[in-house]
Amino acid sequence: PPPGETPAHIGGSTLFGDNVEDEWFIVYLVREITREFPGLAARIDDNDGEFLLIEAADFLPKWLNPENSDNRVFFYKGELHIIPLSETHEQEGDLSDASPTIPQALALLSSRSEEFLAAEPIRTAVYKRISGYPEKIKASFHRAHCYLPAGIVAVLRQRPSLVAAAVQAFYLRDPVDLRACRSFQTFPPEERVITVVTFTKCLYAQLVQQKFVPDRRSGYTLPLPSHPQYKAYELGMKLAHGFEILCSKCSKLSPDSKRNVLSGPLWERFLSSLKEKNYFKGEMEGSAKYLELLRMAEDYFQQSVTKPESSVEVSPGDEILTLLQTTTIDLKEFEREAACLPPEDDDSWLEITPDDLDQMLKEARNESLPSSNEEEQKYDLEAVTESMKAFVSKVSTHEGAEMPWSSDESHVTFDVDSFTKALDRILGADSEELDSDDLDEEEEFDFSDEDDEDLDAENQRQDQEVSPNELIGSLKSYMNEMDRELAHTNVGKSFTTQKKGASSVNATTSQNTGPDSGTEDTELTPVDVDMNLVANLLESYSAQSGLAGPTSNILQSMGVYLPENADRIGSNKGTTE
Repeated sequence: PPPGETPAHIGGSTLFGDNVEDEWFIVYLVREITREFPGLAARIDDNDGEFLLIEAADFLPKWLNPENSDNRVFFYKGELHIIPLSETHEQEGDLSDASPTIPQALALLSSRSEEFLAAEPIRTAVYKRISGYPEKIKASFHRAHCYLPAGIVAVLRQRPSLVAAAVQAFYLRDPVDLRACRSFQTFPPEERVITVVTFTKCLYAQLVQQKFVPDRRSGYTLPLPSHPQYKAYELGMKLAHGFEILCSKCSKLSPDSKRNVLSGPLWERFLSSLKEKNYFKGEMEGSAKYLELLRMAEDYFQQSVTKPESSVEVSPGDEILTLLQTTTIDLKEFEREAACLPPEDDDSWLEITPDDLDQMLKEARNESLPSSNEEEQKYDLEAVTESMKAFVSKVSTHEGAEMPWSSDESHVTFDVDSFTKALDRILGADSEELDSDDLDEEEEFDFSDEDDEDLDAENQRQDQEVSPNELIGSLKSYMNEMDRELAHTNVGKSFTTQKKGASSVNATTSQNTGPDSGTEDTELTPVDVDMNLVANLLESYSAQSGLAGPTSNILQSMGVYLPENADRIGSNKGTTE
């Protein structure tokens, strides 16, 4: 039903847990639904918000941010649409435009959907995550042999999807949950048979990777690890614990309350509608099949009455107990089937070597591993320096730094007048605006003559009247003087200078014996900025030892990937020089 201004709709939520791929499978389903039914519009988000926009964050327009993105992203006719800001707000540069309501968004989509089609790079980024479906569905499954109680085998025959809830219950168990697993009232271990259970790869990994020793009182004993069926026994034991935990949490209604629910006129009308729709499929009243269908209808109706806000929501434990009551358990049939089970799937995919991990990471960024020395020889180090220069020239704010490939191509400007005025406002131009710490420090000095104070104040006023150009010139001379002093230290020697005039520094060092020398310094040899940048980047990259670090992270964010470091740091330096 319509809540508030939102029109009537079909909706739901899914707990996808640790398997993010399940979330993108749902995105694929939603997109296909809107493609199959062109009159439908669908939106989807998760606990992170508009995760479709997060996936395409590198290509979003500047105006789109988390504050104004609600009710703007829709799938419509199988394509991704983004409703932009209203034209008035966009012209005024107001990015805080309130998000549209659902009725407003639907009205725009139905009348002008062509105008709101998301840009090609945004759609490509989102569609890339759901590419490969529906073929990828089968690839995500894993079949394994499990020794399970016959009751669980019967339940899984009817509802294979309950394996997800059971694995989740075991995976997230706590000491209170394990109390129910001391006696195993619902699934005792006496009647166990081997069967094939279909998991998703994520569920299988969650189950098999957890170390767990069952309580001795439970009766679930395991053979020696050398036993050929040890893994089947262990998987079955863990899965049985999950099913027992689910049943221990189910809502236990008394028979009287159940009888009251099924004796009213509402139940009579519900039963009549089932008969009119041929729910019982022509079965004779009182037959085993008829009674089984009747019990399922009673449980469904009871859940609808006790939970009117979600008429189809039934807890997994209740569903399991209902299936146990309505399903016939044929132990001998299960044993006959166990004699000719299909082979289980290979689980070597659980083990990932470092090379496999590198390959997966490079495939994720559409890059392949270097295959020959020729590719390394063609690698241009100038791309590194140009990317870093472009990165430094970009604007950084409290929201982060813009990358060179960003759509914002505005240059960084520096207004000296505005800068000096801002400093004056912050620091204060008069001595009266100094803070208490500065005043305390001044009191430590002995000023013997008031005329000296007047002279200092006069000099201060003259300094404030210096033009910006004179200020910059003074700063440059100050920096040059610092360069001359540093040239005689190890700091100056640590930089690589340009080849031309490389002996200038040595000549200066030999001519000047100290800071009091009367001879003029020869012109300092300029530092080779590009060479120093590349050398320092390579040294930092080598120090990462193949792990993530500042150098690789910054360069990769700009689309620059350094080749694998197969040599030592020293040999890299030699090659660079």
